[in-house]
Amino acid sequence: MNVEAAHCSTVSRSILVMADLNLRRLRYFLAVAEALNFGRASEALHVAQPVLSRQITVLERELGVALFDRSTRGTALTEAGRLLADDARRLLQSASALQRRARQASRGVEQLAIGFMPGLLVTPIVQGLQESFPGIQVELVRTGWDDQVETILDGRVDLGLVRLPIPRRGLRIEPLFREARVAVLAAAHPLAVADAGPLDIEALSEYELLQSPDAVPEWRAARLRRGQPIEMAFGGYPAEVEIKLERVAASFGVAILPASTARFYTRPDVVVREVPGLAPSEVGVVWAVGHDSAPLGRAAALAHTLRVSLTAERVLDEETAPA
Repeated sequence: MNVEAAHCSTVSRSILVMADLNLRRLRYFLAVAEALNFGRASEALHVAQPVLSRQITVLERELGVALFDRSTRGTALTEAGRLLADDARRLLQSASALQRRARQASRGVEQLAIGFMPGLLVTPIVQGLQESFPGIQVELVRTGWDDQVETILDGRVDLGLVRLPIPRRGLRIEPLFREARVAVLAAAHPLAVADAGPLDIEALSEYELLQSPDAVPEWRAARLRRGQPIEMAFGGYPAEVEIKLERVAASFGVAILPASTARFYTRPDVVVREVPGLAPSEVGVVWAVGHDSAPLGRAAALAHTLRVSLTAERVLDEETAPA
């Protein structure tokens, strides 16, 4: 049996396993679970509310459990409903991934989609794949903090270069390297003087942080010692690096970025400063459990060469390599 036939056979068996549970009903269930309101869920799904209610009732009958507590006070998930919501998301992601891979296999052309976080260059992986598998089609997908895992689980990405830590369930994770994190400030910022030496986290904590305090616990601890509020006084936290840097340049606050990301997004109106004591950023290569192919295995092996690759502009200095 050739590789394509074996892959399609695996896809078919997986689809048959999932066929016992209606995926549409699971999507309906998740919509209600997230909205906790049948009316809003039916609007989001573009189906009539009575139809939605009947489908949820059928799903509860099939599973033999109540998924929602319905009362005059509103709709709430039961314990069984909460457990199903977690599993249903993963099942729907797996179904989506299977559909994508089946379509790819039917084309008869080897393909691999590689996701990467900002600042991580994948050129050595692409070049290595083209040498090992002439004719392979490599798709590159730029990911962010909010979707670096989701794109792997739902099949949009076969292999991802991610910033750790991430949830481990359903994923194969191999750490690659660690790198320093740095502070990024407006060029006109009082702390931006280049010859002042490394920045002190206590001094940095005087200023707003343009990302979640959970991402920089050192800043949060210093902020608490100062007796100052943790959350930003305005707006939400921008997910995109480009938006963070625009706000930094406009003197709305400061940001902490991995050194490779700060280097990649170099611009004249912001300054990068070292901050001793910041925990390093760790990079890993990740793919879905059960998803294996020769190109994927080769890509994962090539990912381990990134640390010393000149093509990747020496993303990591030797002194920050893992012990």
